[in-house]
Amino acid sequence: MDGSRADGVTIYDVARAAGVAASTVSRTFSRPGRVHADTAERVRQAADSLGYRTTPQARAHATTRTGMIAVLVSDIGNPVYAEMVRGVQAAASAAGCTVLLADSQESDRQERAALERALPSVDGVVLAGSRMSDSAIRVIAKQKPLVVLGRAVGDVPSVVPDNGRGMREAVEHLAGLGHSSLGYVAGPAASWAEGTRWRSLLDTATELQLRVRRLGPSTPDVAGGMRAAEELGGHSISAVLAYNDQLAIGVLRGLRGRGVRVPEDVSVVGFDNIGAAELVTPGLTTVAAPLHAGGAAATRALLAMIDGAPGATGSPVVLPVRLVVRESTAQRSRKSTSPASGTTKVSPSAAQASTSTSAGSR
Repeated sequence: MDGSRADGVTIYDVARAAGVAASTVSRTFSRPGRVHADTAERVRQAADSLGYRTTPQARAHATTRTGMIAVLVSDIGNPVYAEMVRGVQAAASAAGCTVLLADSQESDRQERAALERALPSVDGVVLAGSRMSDSAIRVIAKQKPLVVLGRAVGDVPSVVPDNGRGMREAVEHLAGLGHSSLGYVAGPAASWAEGTRWRSLLDTATELQLRVRRLGPSTPDVAGGMRAAEELGGHSISAVLAYNDQLAIGVLRGLRGRGVRVPEDVSVVGFDNIGAAELVTPGLTTVAAPLHAGGAAATRALLAMIDGAPGATGSPVVLPVRLVVRESTAQRSRKSTSPASGTTKVSPSAAQASTSTSAGSR
């Protein structure tokens, strides 16, 4: 915070009076060259009318700011993170900040090393799809303002899509089409979103008396989906749900390569609604997650913390999702066996992952 008078006037009071964000008030006094002249004058007039004055301590603190925030992603090659970063960039640019991007390549060790290098140079951090432990994230959050994106961490501000609702809608969609035997292609074992999506799928399937077989964990890419398609053989599965769209697209390709028609023989559903979901053939039915909006929301929360607002440490901010129905799902075929069966022997690990409505949550 830039400071206040003894009577308690803060930058948030000034921001309301001037009709601007608190971060704009902060920059007006700490870095006036980065605020439009008309806006800066309006802020100064509001501050004068309220009796707001920055303190010497606050001015000294302001000079330590770099105007940079770091965003760490698990895999920059994943279109999900690319869209999140665009949201981060949009919100940061609007506030006059520069974004430092780092890719941890799905490694918690690389993520931690990148953070150690970045922390001295940035004012705050957005962690997108972090693979670090909750305790490690809390340690970082005590050093610099930090917001977690795509994962809920206790006592740390977090922004997440409604994974549970999205997976429930996908399962209900397939049940409505007559599918009673489902396959789930799991994502990375270290992914928080993977766990929440799987639990929601299993709970919904139990309620609707559907059978579910879990395959994976898989690398969250097209190659992982193609490998999962090979494991589908030997099972009477009429529909497949995947942890994300890239896996689902890999399943589409893998099934087509084995002569299995989608959706006539097997329906396929993804999650995230990346750009490629509507470009593949058939178009992919998927859960649309607010990727860009999530990145922007996390960044705005981070900028407010940098400017002195307390970080919300209760429940995470949950953003709505929606099911987008395209051509990869259809009414269940009435054939007695799935065309996906009988071509590939199931591995022991996949068999152990099999579950049904009588089984509990993993």
